[in-house]
Parts: sequence; structure tokens; C-alpha cells
Amino acid sequence: MAELVKVKKKHLQTPLTRLKCMISHIEESNVDYEQLKKNLEYTASLLEAVVIDGTRQTLDMEDHLQQFKADRVPSEVQDWLASTFMQRASRPIRYPEEKPRFRSIVHAVQAGIFVERMFRKASSLSMPDQPPEVLNCLRDVDRWNFDVFALDAGSSGHALKTLFIELMIRYELTNRFKVPISCLMSFLCELEQGYSKHNNPYHCQTHAADVTQTLHCLLLRTGLVHWLTELEVLASLFAAAIHDYEHTGNTNTFHILTRSDLAITYNDRSVQESHHLSAAFQLLQNEQMNIFTNFSREEWMELRSLVIEMVLATDMSFHILQLKGIKHSLQQQERIDKAKALSFLLHTADISHPTKPWALHSRWSKALTEELFRQGDKEGELGLTISPLCDRKTAPIAQSQIGFIDFIVDPTFSLLMDMAEKIIIPLVQDNPEPPELVNRHSSLWKESSRGLQWSLAHVTAELVSFRLTWTRHTEDNKFRWREIKTERTSGDSFSEDPSTSAVKPLQEYSDH
Repeated sequence: MAELVKVKKKHLQTPLTRLKCMISHIEESNVDYEQLKKNLEYTASLLEAVVIDGTRQTLDMEDHLQQFKADRVPSEVQDWLASTFMQRASRPIRYPEEKPRFRSIVHAVQAGIFVERMFRKASSLSMPDQPPEVLNCLRDVDRWNFDVFALDAGSSGHALKTLFIELMIRYELTNRFKVPISCLMSFLCELEQGYSKHNNPYHCQTHAADVTQTLHCLLLRTGLVHWLTELEVLASLFAAAIHDYEHTGNTNTFHILTRSDLAITYNDRSVQESHHLSAAFQLLQNEQMNIFTNFSREEWMELRSLVIEMVLATDMSFHILQLKGIKHSLQQQERIDKAKALSFLLHTADISHPTKPWALHSRWSKALTEELFRQGDKEGELGLTISPLCDRKTAPIAQSQIGFIDFIVDPTFSLLMDMAEKIIIPLVQDNPEPPELVNRHSSLWKESSRGLQWSLAHVTAELVSFRLTWTRHTEDNKFRWREIKTERTSGDSFSEDPSTSAVKPLQEYSDH
């Protein structure tokens, strides 16, 4: 018996195999009671850990849900916040004949790779074929108050194409990765057409341009640009540009409830985000649009993997899980995983308009509200229950924007700043007098319109300045929404343009 235990001991490493062996021994009346006791104790401890972990996750989600249920937040806004930004895992149905499965407790740990190199500043401001209005807009491309609407007007509706080319040149990515200009132009033209496919008020090419510029600005203002390789910067900009490609103007829940072709194709999981990725990468299958044609196999695989993870993370139902993951890494003093950090960065850029000046935020809010109302109209026509904030007659818009800022935007930006501090400050401390390689990628920051330098004092000051910038705007925007709330009855919506309510000219909002 002892020899049998020794032979099989190495196979008794999982609860399932231990239980099976114990049952086999009992059936054979071949029981080592001491070993049986140890195996039972071991299995019980693992099962207890699984139960505790699952309970903790459930309680954590409930804690986040309780945060939404403030007395000052209307019930419809609470429902919208919970249904949009929390992923409620449905309990699977277990049939009598189904065997229970044990959850894995092994977690893959990926090591982040620190800075490699970056790029000298280059700009298309001197390009002769750009209209004066476009050149004037692009001078502010590093600023938080960048007016993407003005760029869209100046470029005759080509904000995304104009901005993406500008950033590719600034980061010298076209030269570094030998991107064929003809392919780049063809790809961007097709990309913009895809964004116009459904004539969305909000999820359009202007929104994609805004998110791309915001991500670029976040890289500069947080200093995270110094942490990334050129390929990672390219992947980030590309992910931002395609992240809502061919968006239908409806929520994932709408697709699932109506059993749309997209929902069926992607099995109800991150329906639109999966389509954005698949459709955009499908464009690259055309040789005339493949901007990555000169990539090595390794570069292509790395970029594709990053872009997929980043765009899938823009599914708003993952919001709470993303925040929990980043918080856990910071609390446990773990090295930040780059893919997770970049995903969080793109998600932050995607919900950033409440941190911009009122003239921008109010315009985006109006566009998004109209898009939600259009979905509500469709739901009414189909006999479906109208989703939260989608009813033109009753949606509490001002309250929803205040709740969005308080419960979603402010915590996200605060956590982003905490993450950036943990990453960039040690990086600068380790390189007080950066070598030529670091000097090269630092020059983009130093030569930007903010005139920054590579030193701990300047980096710390910029982090503080940026926190003050977006906090000032969110507080101002909340104040304006409260004013609108008091001026209108709770049943009113955007019958008037909120951007006309005591708005200062955009140029008065400095991001210094």
C-alpha cells in the first residue's frame, strides 16, 4: 500500500485527481487513512479558497453597485450606470447530469518591459497641401483643449485621416516601420467611410479622431510615452483609430436582445468591439491598404495582440473589472502589465469628454444623447422596453452626466494618474541623466507645445498640472449641469442646445 501511495503521489496534485483516487482506494478496500485524511484536508482547503474568492468577487461587484445607489442619483441613472459599466455574470444553469468543474487558481504573470526608444519630433505643419485652418488646429494637437470639431470642419470632414497622419509623422512611425504612404491614405479613406456607414451622431470618425488625439495627449501629459516602444505607440494609436469602426449606433445589449447578425456572429460577447476589430483587420487583408506590409512576423503578432486586447477592453461592461485589475496591481506592488495598462489608457480616452472644456463636453453629450434616443425610438417600434436614458420624453440628462462624472470618469482618471506615477517616476529616477537612447524619445515631449524636460521635477510638476487640468474641467462641467438641471423640469431633455448655456469661448480654456 505504501508503495502504491508513493507511485501515485505525484499524480495527486489537483482536487479532482485526489478525489478520484480516494474513491478508487475506498472501492478497492485499499485505504491508507492517514493519506486519505491529508488528501481530504488539502481538497477542502482548495475548495474553501475557491468559494472565498468567488464570494469576494461577488461582494466587490455589489460594493461598486452600491456606490451607484446614492440618494441624489435618479433610479434610471442608477440602472444605466449598472447596466453599462458593470458586467453581471449570469449564474450558469447546472443540470443534474453535469459534473462540477474546478476553477483554476493559477494566474499567468507577464513582465512589463521598460523603455526602449522613442522619436524625435517631426510635424506636418510645414506640409504645403494643408489648409490654413488645419495647420492652425494641428498646432494644438498636444493640448488637452484640442478642438477636434474645428479640425473636422477645416479638413472637410476628414479629422481622423488628418490627425492620424499628423501623429504618424510626429512619432516618425512611417519611417521607422516603412509604412507605404499610398497604403496609409487608402486605409484611412476606407476607415472613415466605415465610420460613416450608419450616420451616427456620436460614434463617428470625429469621435475616433478625438479618442486618438486624447490618447496621444495622455501619453504626453502622464509621461507614459517614455515607457513604450515605438511599436507599442503605433499599436495604441491604431487601436484608438479603429476602436469604433462600423459602429451601428446601438448598444451591445440592444444587439443581443434583438438577436442581430452581429450578436449571433460573436455569440453575445463584446459584440460590437469584436466587429470593430474584425472589420478593421479585414481591411488590411487588401494589399493596397496593408499599412503593416513591411512588418516582420514578430512585429505583426505583437501589434495584433495588443490592438485586440485594447479594443476589446473598450467594452464598457468591463469597466469595473478593469479598475479592479489596475488597483490590485498597484496595491500589491506588482509590475504593471503593458497590455493591461494600454487597454486602460484607451478606455480612459474613450470616456474622456467630461474632462474637456464645456464647449467640447456639451457638444459630445448632445451627440451621444441623440444617439441613445434613436435607439430608444427603435426599441419603442419593436415593442421592447426602452433602455435607460433612451427615452426622449423622460431621460434625466443632466443627472446622468453628473453621475457619469462622479462614479465613472473621476475614479478612472484618478486611477490613471496613480498608475502613471508608479510607472514614470521610478523610470525618471533610474535615468536622471538619460543616455542618448532615452534622450531621443524624450525629445518628443521636450519639443511639444508644453516645452517639458526630462527630469524628476518637471515630470512630477506635469503630473500635478494635468491632474488639476482635468479636475477643473469636470468640476466646471458638473456645475453647469446642475445649473441646467435647475432651469429645466426633470422630464425635459436636450430640446435646447446645452452648449449655449453660459459658455465661454473655447480659446479661454487653457490647459496650462
